[in-house]
Amino acid sequence: MPHRTIHLFRKGLRLHDNPALLAALESSEVVYPVYILDRKFMTSVMHIGALRWHFLLQSLEDLQKNLCRLGSGLLVIQGEYEPVVRDHVQKWNITQVTLDAEMEPFYKEMEANIRCLGGELGFEVLSVVGHSLYDTKRILDLNDGAPPLTYKRFLHILSLLGDPEVPVRNLTAEDFQRCRPPDLDLAECYRVPLPADLKIPPESISPWRGGETEGLQRLEQHLADQGWVANFTKPRTIPNSLLPSTTGLSPYFSMGCVSVRTFFYRLSNIYAQAKHHSLPPVSLQGQLLWREFFYTVASATPNFTKMAGNPICLQISWYEDAERLHKWKTAQTGFPWIDAIMTQLRQEGWIHHLARHAAACFLTRGDLWISWEEGMKVFEELLLDADYSINAGNWMWLSASAFFHQYTRIFCPVRFGKRTDPEGQYIRLLSVVPGKDYPFPMVDHKEASDHNLQLMKHVREEQYRTAQLTRDDTDDPMEMKLKRDHSEENVTKAKAARMTEQT
Repeated sequence: MPHRTIHLFRKGLRLHDNPALLAALESSEVVYPVYILDRKFMTSVMHIGALRWHFLLQSLEDLQKNLCRLGSGLLVIQGEYEPVVRDHVQKWNITQVTLDAEMEPFYKEMEANIRCLGGELGFEVLSVVGHSLYDTKRILDLNDGAPPLTYKRFLHILSLLGDPEVPVRNLTAEDFQRCRPPDLDLAECYRVPLPADLKIPPESISPWRGGETEGLQRLEQHLADQGWVANFTKPRTIPNSLLPSTTGLSPYFSMGCVSVRTFFYRLSNIYAQAKHHSLPPVSLQGQLLWREFFYTVASATPNFTKMAGNPICLQISWYEDAERLHKWKTAQTGFPWIDAIMTQLRQEGWIHHLARHAAACFLTRGDLWISWEEGMKVFEELLLDADYSINAGNWMWLSASAFFHQYTRIFCPVRFGKRTDPEGQYIRLLSVVPGKDYPFPMVDHKEASDHNLQLMKHVREEQYRTAQLTRDDTDDPMEMKLKRDHSEENVTKAKAARMTEQT
């Protein structure tokens, strides 16, 4: 018997390459496309700020328009997940719920609760991987049930898996006609709310506009320059760009407005026609694989977004300084380039990846020695492309708490800014102008960074085994010395133990 189905949009706010929605349409006589707007969940679990609220509502509005073009419509239901699902399963006589499979703990818990509800009320639950290139479970299985903790090991596992599954076919008006979409009165009752309805300030509007339509336009615009695509290398992009010299697709991937599999295979087609092209980790496909790497590690690492209880993260006694944290967050550090970066982040919800590196290094191991968790929370609130796995993974990386081991490399908040923005255009465009009312530098960078470098060296010596968990074989000289010292220490201990046994 064909199903009566609720398709739950969580991320995956698109119609192209949406395998869970396609499965719903192919197995059902009725499909209700639903987005549950759980404001408590979005605020207390997702921690989204005003800019991201606007981006989300724009994405939902775009999804609604695209569904209407195919003869359907989006039903936005406000309330907490479980009561909303329970009420509408009973109200609409639902026999199936479909949704994207996600890897974040809170989404896994949500799916588990829906499955329990299905057992109670008698409906089936179908979840399909659609937000990532690979099913992370397959990667874990090939790595003996554990996440590959280095990018090199990760690429090796992918070489065994082969290419990701190809995108599913596009949806058509015939698909929705076959499934008797909800009547128009129902859609009017469950419309996409306006920002004012949710008391979101109207002035918090980023120049980035949310939605599948906008995301696909950006994708086509970048793919049109096939030479740029083939030769893209991430380190050569411009860190002080107000507009991205990268693709700028990350907010659309984060919200699922654009399919990463679609982008991956469009890139593959361009690479196949090019005589030469860049390779991972610096190529565009390499950037997608970094995303996949962090997804995989996060999916199987306890407390991935925390230091405490996180087995791959160095345990560091960071300073607790609310005043300094506030100055960093509100662009009052006294370092114009850092303050311009944090101003752009607050105004637009996006900053270049090297600007993120500089701001993160300044907060953590470079200057202020404040925990990466505090920076992660700020980025989680302000970034349009905030993502559970990538945000935490990058902050561990940039603070040298995991993944990154050349910890002696510290961004100078003055020299790096002058090198990338020698005329000061970026700083002036963001109205960060040193003068009478501008604060003095909050630290002496040379003094602070030298002190912090010694602290980090001591931490890594004490926690050598933890540091080694996430490092590849390409050691830098400092780490090679630590490795030799540690090996010599083990040899000495082993000799002492043997002598003890002999006596």
